[in-house]
Amino acid sequence: MGAQSLTVACGALALCLALATAANPGFVVRITQAGLDYAHQHAITVLEKELAQLKLPDISGDFRIWHVGKVQYEISRLSLSSFHLPYSRISLVPGVGLQVSISNAFAELDGNWRVKMHFIRDHGSFDLRVENVYIKIHLKLGSNTSGKPTIDTSACSTRISNVRVHFSGKFGWLYNLFHRAIESRFRKILESKVCESVAKSVRSELQPYAQTLPVTAKIDAMAGIDYSLVAPPTVTAQSLDVDLKGEFFSLAHRSAVPFPPLVLALPPDHDRMVYFGASSYFFNTASFAYHAAGALVFEITNSVIPKGVEFHLNTSTFSAFVPQLENMYPHMEMKVRLSAPSAPFLNIGPDGLSLKPVVDIQTYAILPNSTLAPLFLLSLTGNVSAVIDVKSGHIVGSLKVGRLKLSLKRSDVGTFQVRMLQSIMNVLASNILLPRLNERLAQGFPLPLPDRIQLSNILVGFHQNLLLLGADVQYHPQGRR
Repeated sequence: MGAQSLTVACGALALCLALATAANPGFVVRITQAGLDYAHQHAITVLEKELAQLKLPDISGDFRIWHVGKVQYEISRLSLSSFHLPYSRISLVPGVGLQVSISNAFAELDGNWRVKMHFIRDHGSFDLRVENVYIKIHLKLGSNTSGKPTIDTSACSTRISNVRVHFSGKFGWLYNLFHRAIESRFRKILESKVCESVAKSVRSELQPYAQTLPVTAKIDAMAGIDYSLVAPPTVTAQSLDVDLKGEFFSLAHRSAVPFPPLVLALPPDHDRMVYFGASSYFFNTASFAYHAAGALVFEITNSVIPKGVEFHLNTSTFSAFVPQLENMYPHMEMKVRLSAPSAPFLNIGPDGLSLKPVVDIQTYAILPNSTLAPLFLLSLTGNVSAVIDVKSGHIVGSLKVGRLKLSLKRSDVGTFQVRMLQSIMNVLASNILLPRLNERLAQGFPLPLPDRIQLSNILVGFHQNLLLLGADVQYHPQGRR
C-alpha cells in the first residue's frame, strides 16, 4: 500500500471512530439572542460593581521643566467613586463564543497629590474623570471532564479616549505643566486594571454560576437524570445551543441504555429567551430506568379501591364473569398485580406524545391463611396519550387512556369469556391505575436550570421525535428568592 493510500485509510478510520464515539444529545437547551440580552443586563450590573471597586496603585515620578528644573510629584489614596457602563451589547460569534462590547463608559475618582520643586512644595486633592472608555471582551465556552459548562475570558482589550484631572491648589500654572504626564499614566493603569477586573469577575462570578447547572438531578428514591454536557456549547449566528446527555438512570443500579439517541434537530424558533428540546430518547430512558427499578408494578386489593367506586375486588364480583370461581374460591378477597413485561416506549410526533403499553394483569384469590392462589393472567394493551406542561421548573404531565384490549395469556381456573371482564378492567385502569400514574407525573421531572431561575410564558410544541418547550426567564438575585 502506497503512502497516499495509507494516509487515506488512516483518515477514514479516524473519521469512523469519531462518528462511533460521538454521542447524540437526548436533551438540548437553546439560548436565543433575547435570552443572552437578558443575562447580559444582569452581568453588566455585576461588572459595574466590580469595576467601581478597583484598587489603583499610587503614582509617583518626576519630570524636567525648561529653565525651571526637576519637578517631583506623588499621587496617592486613589478612590473610584463610580464606574458606569451605559452602552453595551452581547454578540454571538459562530465557532468562537460570545463577545461583549462596551462603549462610552465613564468613571470618576479622587485622590491626594503632592508636588516638590526646589523651594516650592504644595499638596491637595484632585478629581479625575475618565470618559469614552471602550471595552471588548471575548468569552470562550466549554465543558469540563464532569460534564459541567465552563466559561472563561479568551481576550480583553480596553481603550480610554479621554482623561480629565482637576487639581485644587495655589499653583495652577505648575499643575498644568505635569497633568498631561499624569493623565497618560492614569490611562495606562486603568486600561490594564479594567481587563484584570473583567477576568476576575468572569472567574469569581460567571464561572461559578454556570457551574450551578445540574449535571445530575435526583428525581426520587428510584431514579435520577443525567444532564451532563456531551460536547462544548455550540454558537451559531442565531443562538447558543447546549447538548446534554438527557438520560434517566436507576439510582440502585445504573445500566447501559439498550437503544441509542437519534439525531435531535430543533426548529428555528426564537420568540422566547430559552428553549428546551426533549427527545423521545429522554422519555424512553425514564421508562427504562423505572422499569429496571421495579417501579412499574402495581398491586391492587379491595382496600385501595376508592370509596366512591361501586366495586369490590373479590371472587363474588368476578364469579359473574368467571362462574367457576364461585365453586373453587367462594367469597374470597382478591389481589390484582399489574406489571409491564417490558419498558413501554413513547412516541413523539406533531400530534403529541403517545404510547401503546402492554400490561400483564395477574389475578389471585387470597386464601384464609393469606397465601395467594393464582387465577388467571391477562394481557392488556391500549392507546395512551400524554398532556405536557411546565410548572415550577419541572416537566409535568398526565395520561389519558383510549380503548383497551384484553387477551388471556394463562388460566388456572379453566376457560371463560375474556371480553366479559372488559368493564371490570376499565374500572381498575381508570379509577386506580391511572390516578396513581398521574399523581406521580404531576410531581414532574426537573429541567436543567441554574440557580435562582424561574420560567414564564411557557410554550409547548411537538415535532417529530421532539418535545419543544419555550420560555422566558426571570433571574432572582440572592436575598430576593
